[in-house]
Formats: sequence, structure tokens, C-alpha cells
Amino acid sequence: MARTSARRAGTSLVVVLVALLGGKADAQDSAPLSRSTTILLKADRITYDSAHDVVVAEGHVEIDDKAQILLAQKVIYDEKANRVTAKGQVSLLAPNGNVAFADHVVLTNNLRDGALSGFRALIGRSGRVVASSATKRGPVVVARNAAYTPCTLCVRTGRTTPTWALKASKVVYDQSEHRIYYHNAVIELWGVPVFYSPILAHPDPSVKHLSGFLRPSAGTSSSLGSFVLLPYYIAINDSQDATIEPVITSASGDIVRGEYRQRFNNGGMWLQPDVGYAPSNGTWSWQSALFGAGQIPIGDIWDLGYNAAITSNQTFLKRFNISNDVTLNNDLYLEAISGRSRFLMSGFYFQDLRVGRVNQNEIPIVLPAIDYTYIPREAVAGGQFRLNVTSASILRNVGASDERLSTQMRWQLPMITADGQLITLSAEARADVWRVVGDPANPGLVTDLQGNPIPAGVHYIDRAQPMLVADWRWPFITQTSAGHSYVLQPIAQLIAAPYGGNPSGIPNEDSTDFELDDTDIFSVSRMPGYSLWESGPRANVGMEAEAYFPGGSIEGLVGQVLRPKADPIFGVNSGLYGTRSDIVTRYRIRFMPYVSLTQRLDLNPHSGTVDRDEVYFHGTFGRSSLDVSYIRLDRQAVSLGAPRAEINGALTLGIGKHWSAFAAARRDLQNSQMLDTELGIGWQNDCLGLSIAYQRSYTRFLDVAPSTSILFNIIPKFGGEADQNTPLFPRNAFSEPMQQAAIP
Repeated sequence: MARTSARRAGTSLVVVLVALLGGKADAQDSAPLSRSTTILLKADRITYDSAHDVVVAEGHVEIDDKAQILLAQKVIYDEKANRVTAKGQVSLLAPNGNVAFADHVVLTNNLRDGALSGFRALIGRSGRVVASSATKRGPVVVARNAAYTPCTLCVRTGRTTPTWALKASKVVYDQSEHRIYYHNAVIELWGVPVFYSPILAHPDPSVKHLSGFLRPSAGTSSSLGSFVLLPYYIAINDSQDATIEPVITSASGDIVRGEYRQRFNNGGMWLQPDVGYAPSNGTWSWQSALFGAGQIPIGDIWDLGYNAAITSNQTFLKRFNISNDVTLNNDLYLEAISGRSRFLMSGFYFQDLRVGRVNQNEIPIVLPAIDYTYIPREAVAGGQFRLNVTSASILRNVGASDERLSTQMRWQLPMITADGQLITLSAEARADVWRVVGDPANPGLVTDLQGNPIPAGVHYIDRAQPMLVADWRWPFITQTSAGHSYVLQPIAQLIAAPYGGNPSGIPNEDSTDFELDDTDIFSVSRMPGYSLWESGPRANVGMEAEAYFPGGSIEGLVGQVLRPKADPIFGVNSGLYGTRSDIVTRYRIRFMPYVSLTQRLDLNPHSGTVDRDEVYFHGTFGRSSLDVSYIRLDRQAVSLGAPRAEINGALTLGIGKHWSAFAAARRDLQNSQMLDTELGIGWQNDCLGLSIAYQRSYTRFLDVAPSTSILFNIIPKFGGEADQNTPLFPRNAFSEPMQQAAIP
């Protein structure tokens, strides 16, 4: 008889809970539950009072409907009142992983509503809420006399106070909006009240992006005065978001920065407009700037893209540290890629912010520039074939304009001999034609390849050059029983080409910034662009060596260009002067993740001097790191530029478990002048970061004088993913990326 009563009671409670939670159960076989059941009930004993329609489950009660789990020592269901009462170590696990605890719970409306006493909750990865009592209405929980903290609580005696906490007379947690609201909120640091607000709100730790105010930044600067940044984040949808950030200063006006971001399946776009009312050369005016980039798919093979960088004022970017660039490049392009072939049509606009350097009207607009590359999938005569057709129309308001059409063909046949030699034979041919329109009012503003003024009138110029290339490499590889590998590879490239090919009258539009280094020492042609080309027979010779160890690697390279006769386009300071070029070397040592060292040297064989010396070092140990770079250039290739020598260093020290210090400096060794210095110290743990940084700029740009800034950074962490990417030491308060809640 007792067994029958227990079975009937179990059956009744299961049916009741299934009805409450919306599941399905087989009333004829419900103890134990059948596999068709979507609800699970476990308890040490179950009784049913048929007179009062009350079901009682006692001892390790567990109710699981696959959406939420209720645990308690005792559960009472009053069928007439449609009320479930849970007592003794009650916990409720939600589908999103949040867990609520209480001493006593009364639930109604299919377990969706109720009241809780002695309320505690775990939200997300580390969020904690405690309250004297709470009520639940569907997805909304209202807690009284509550506190919230994302901090890990220390379990040692006397160390239970969290780093920071929000306390309020009422806390409303809307689980459908994933947002927590506080009424009469007080922020405490280490138990000490530091801030009060009648209402505050923030997303729960599970949120990746939600509209609302982001962490503000503040500081003081000798040029801007006191300043504060107040970013507001707008979550449009899963693929679009935006940020609006007012920047308020006490001495240099106010600006509003905006940023819009969107992602596509095969692309994305970003726009950053800035507008403000600020001084410039003693007068106040409205100023603006626009930066951005994007690639927008418009078909299966077509993309529309752009890169934007433009400003209405020469000093706007520098004054507010938006950008340190003094030349801005803009382009709009249409691209199609099919198989191995590519079509690109683009236009370019350039802006120069340096006064006296060049008149903006003299800077060309390139519209259009067309580049088509055809590479067939099948071999041609046993080798690889490539056809490239390009054109560019270069327009100026002041100075000469020109149009160019170029065609280049290349056939290449790679071979491997029986003893491992790598031989590649190539045949190339290129032809160019120009239509040049000289400006009779300003004939000397644009010069040709020899530095002569472009004469007035319309001129047509053409040229052609064939080229044969033999590339030979013979790698020798050995391995040891200790896991070491060694590679030694001599390299020789023989190029047969006629002399000349750079006639007068051709404007030097895109070949003015040549630089010989380890990246192009083994290139068939080292000239950028299409205006100049490297002519005459020559040989690129050198050696590569590599050693690989279980913990790292060592790499080395040496190369030189040899000619029977000097090419007149290369001057004394080009690195390719005469019949022997500079000896270009590079070595790299890597023992990751601890040490990486790279040095590049160019040795002048004529004078025996070092024309180029670059050193890059990165070291890391635990939370500490050191980065040092040194560069010295005694030549500036074909382009006219002064020698340059500069050293940069950045040191981050992890001190103990929570403290960090930062120092950085940049010095112009050529002119014995400091350029920038930065110092900072900070503290952070799992839920809070604090830092103060000093920045000094020693250079002047127009009316923007050298300045000193002090930046304050407070980073409350809510336990979400964005906390992991927030830097403790922002290198620049304004140019720090505005996106603080990334689109997933």
C-alpha cells in the first residue's frame, strides 16, 4: 500500500510539474520518468495530500526541464494556488549559465514569477549579486538592498572586501535585455564610497555589444588644457555598430568624434568622421576630418573599396592627436578577381599638410588608374605565363599632366635538377607610351627623368625593353640527431637587358622613392612604379643561411648587384651607384617567445662605410617586455632626402602581481633632439585597472607647439570579453581605437 501511494504521488507531481513547465510526460509510467519526458524530477521521498491537492518532495530535490534546473531540500506544490515553495539551500540555474541562490523561494506562474529571501546570484563568468530579498517577474529580477561586483572575492580571513562594488537600494536585472540597473547607486573602492548616482546601468558580463556609455578618459595637456572623452557606443545589430565620442577641452575647443563599423560575409567597412570648433593660426573656425577604409562585395567576383584620409585644416589632426601623418592618401577602387586573373580600376587623391612644401594645386589627382593581370590556368610552352596591362591618367591644376599605357608579358619556367639545383628561366617584355601635356605657365613644376622641366604643349613618348633572366639557387640541407636543421643556399640571378630606356620628356611620377634593402636585393627590377626602369645587363648574387633549433632559429642573408657598366639613373647616394652596389646584409635571431633580434646593414664598397644600419630588438619575460629600434640612413636612394638617424625604446615592467610600469622614448640622433617621451605606472587585477601616464612631445608643427600631457585611466572590468583587450597604458588618449566593444 505504501509503495502504491508513493508511485501515485510521484506520478501526480510529475504531471503537475510537466504542466507548469510546458513539457510532456507519460502519466502511466512516470516513476521513473520515461525517455519521452522533457522534465526530470529527483527526490528522496514524495508525498501527495489528495485532500488539499498538495505535493511535497523532500531530500535532494532536483527539477530539470532542460531550460532551467531547480535544486532544494524541500519543494511544496500547491495545485489549487498554482504555487511552488522551495526551502533549504535553494538554487536556480538558468539556460545562460547564471545561478541564483536563496534561503526561501516562492514561485508562481509556471515558475516564472516569485519572491526570494536571502538572495544571491552568479552572473556570467564572475559577476556576483547579493541582496536581502528579491522578486522575480518573468525575465526581470528586482533585488532590494543589493550589491554587485565582478571581482573575485578573497577567501582569506579579513580580506573579503571586493576591489570595487556597486551598492544600491534597488537593483533591476533584466535578463531579456542583459542589462542591470541601479537606483541610488554608490560605487565603493575597497569598501570606501567614492561616487553616487541616482541611477546607473551596465550590461551583464554575457553581453558582447550593447548600446550605452563606454569608459570615459580624462587628463590635462599644456596645449589642450584639461580634457575629457565621453564615448557612447551604439550597437545597431550583430554586424553593425558605431561610437560617438565628444572631446571637451578647456583651452583648444571641443570636437566630436564618430566611428561607424560594418562587416559583411566577404568584407567590411569603417568610417571615422571628426568635427569641431578649434583654433588655428590665431583664429577659431569649424574644422573636420574623415578617415576610413572598406571593401564591399557587389557580386560573386566584384568588390568596391575605398581608403579615406582627409582634413579641412592643416593642424586639426596634430592638435587633437588624431593622426601624425602629414601626407594623406585617398583612393576609391573597383576590383574583380576570377581564377588567377585580376582587374582593378581606381582613383587617387592626395593631401599635403606641410606649409611651403608644395602647393595643393600642384599635387596630382590620379583618375583613373587601371591594372589588369591575366594568368592562365594552363601552362604555356611548359611554363607559366603572365600578362599585365596598366594605365594611369594623372591630372594637375598647376603643372604638367600626363597619361600612360603599359603592357608587360612574362614567361617563366622553373626546373629542379637531379642534384637539387633550382633553376628558373624567364623572358619578359614591356612597352610604355605616354601622352604628356606641359603647362606653359609653370613649365618647371614637373620634371622628367633627367630633372629637366616638362616643356609646354602635347608630347607623345614611347619605349620598349626586352629582358632574359636566369635564376639559380642550390640549397644544401642537413639535420642532426639533436633536432637541429641547417640550410645554406647560394643565389645568382643573371639579367640580360639593353641599356637605356629612360628618355627625356617622361615625367617621374611614381619612381621617386626607391630604397635598396634586403627585401629587393634579389629582385629582377627594383624600381617602384612605371616611370623609371633599371636597364643594362647585371647580376644579383648572394647567399642565404638558416639554422633551426628546438627553441628558435638564426637566419642570415648577404647580397650584391654587379654590373659591367653603371646605370646613370642611380646616383652616388642610391646604394646602386657604379658597377658594384652596396653589400646588403640581414640577420635575424629568434628564440620565441623570449627574444627576437634583427639587424640590416648596407656596406658601401666604394667608401667602406655603412650606409644603412637598422636594429630591431624585442624581448619578453613574463609580464615584462622591452622593444628597441635603431635606424641610421646615410643615403636616401633616388629621392632627395637628408640622412636620418633615430632610436626608439619602450619598456614595460611587471612588478609583483598587480603593478606595472611603462616608459618609452624616441630621439632624433641626426639632430640631437628628443621627439617623444612617455612614462606611466598602473595597477590592475581581475576587475579594476588604474593608471597615470606622462607624455611629452618635443616637436612643433605650424602653430601646434610642443606639449606635455598627463593622462588618467580608470578601467572598471565587468567580467566580459572586452575587458581582455583594454590596454592599461593607452599610448595616446585620442588615437586609441574607439571601438571598445568589438563586433563578434
